[in-house]
Amino acid sequence: VQLQAFGGGLVQAGGSLRLSCAPSGRTLVNYAVGWFRQAPGTEREFVAAINYSGRRTDYADSVKGRFTISRSNTKNTVYLQMNSLKPEDTAVYYCAVRRFSNIATTTHSYDVWGQGTLVTVSS
Repeated sequence: VQLQAFGGGLVQAGGSLRLSCAPSGRTLVNYAVGWFRQAPGTEREFVAAINYSGRRTDYADSVKGRFTISRSNTKNTVYLQMNSLKPEDTAVYYCAVRRFSNIATTTHSYDVWGQGTLVTVSS
């Protein structure tokens, strides 16, 4: 299975973007999905995760209240709505799927990764 993350781009501070994550060749319905990001020279860090049903979510403290993760199982897509963006949100954003239905916040808990989409927030 391959994952595609898209929706990144250049936005001014305070603006919004919505990222999407969709698989090719497989359903996401029974699996938890996470978003991570990696800025140049830093380690990949957890951003948000959602369980298989969408009823449970978790967020990094740095994005709570600004980002919202959601999913449409009919569209087989997971979204990350990012509002009130800050320059420090600039990074390549990755979506990832884990083989289990419950959420996790560590990179090693996820089995399949997308190619990443670049988000650049200008000040």
